[in-house]
Amino acid sequence: MLHAVIMAGGSGTRFWPLSRKRVPKQLLNLVGDETMIQQTVNRCDGLIDPSRTWVVTNEEQVSAIREQLPNLPAQNVLVEPAARNTAPCIALAAVHVLKNDPDACMLVMPADHVISTREDFQQGVATAVELVEKQPDRLALIGVPPTFPSTGFGYIEQAEPIPVSSGRAFEVGSFREKPDRSTAQRYLQAGTFFWNCGIFIWKAETILEALRQHEPELIERIEKIASAIGSGHDRQVLEKEFPLCLSISIDYAVLERAQRIAVVQAPFQWDDLGSWQALQRLHGEDENGNTIIALHVGIDTADCVIHSEKNHLIATIGIKNCVIVHTPDATLVADKNDENAIAKLVEQLRQRGLQDYL
Repeated sequence: MLHAVIMAGGSGTRFWPLSRKRVPKQLLNLVGDETMIQQTVNRCDGLIDPSRTWVVTNEEQVSAIREQLPNLPAQNVLVEPAARNTAPCIALAAVHVLKNDPDACMLVMPADHVISTREDFQQGVATAVELVEKQPDRLALIGVPPTFPSTGFGYIEQAEPIPVSSGRAFEVGSFREKPDRSTAQRYLQAGTFFWNCGIFIWKAETILEALRQHEPELIERIEKIASAIGSGHDRQVLEKEFPLCLSISIDYAVLERAQRIAVVQAPFQWDDLGSWQALQRLHGEDENGNTIIALHVGIDTADCVIHSEKNHLIATIGIKNCVIVHTPDATLVADKNDENAIAKLVEQLRQRGLQDYL
């Protein structure tokens, strides 16, 4: 059966100061009426039962996730004792899924992406599941047709088409790192590249076997964790073994090394909501190029993203190309074109011991 695995361990530093360690981006309501993780779970409604939905997160977020997702069984919220990137995260989920369902198929996805619509999303998943069920040794990814020359996403090059009953699927020709602007423009014009959106479909046993082949030391520790599940001392084994796992992405650990990788063309609109600038794409702009999610009065203000609580007025004069974010205990004013610096700012807060603001 199909199981949903939602990766929800990120801290969302690029959305500081709204996003914090205990309430990161996936737990916030940034688009629509629900939080990002609620939207992710509800996107699977009618396709995957809550009993087959798993969330992998960290200790700081467990309580909030269980509160936001009350229909999820408590044991389906898996806690990583340390951040170790996506390969150990997915492996941990896979061994738990297999304990419940020896023939499980996994739909793996981040908790904080924007996808429209639910029906289109499920159509894309159905195409990928068809591939994996027919050929269980397949690893499938969803690829999003690029709409602009992004330098912030990895790319997937398509090769030969794969026959499917609906949708479009291809063999993967190659994976490409985040490109410079001119290369991204070339990918866009070629029409044979997809954005790698980090949504995967595969048999749980298949991904574990791929990890055994390519990262045997990592899988050896995960299998120790698996053997302890339900033993009464599983928590101790997890806390001992998981932090010793190699910190590596599933892309580097498996996908860029394995054979028989398929990419399914996404039939949906997608955004990774990776930074404050993403709100411009999702909320639109006024006649001055501003995206305002606040009570705001401005003079000679253009090309800004401004976010605040509704009862707090932000007034601007002569401001251009800025991100301005107000929260009850912190205010950010930043160059809109240098949002990578926000992560550096958060690191400075950590170094100065300002833990209450992280």
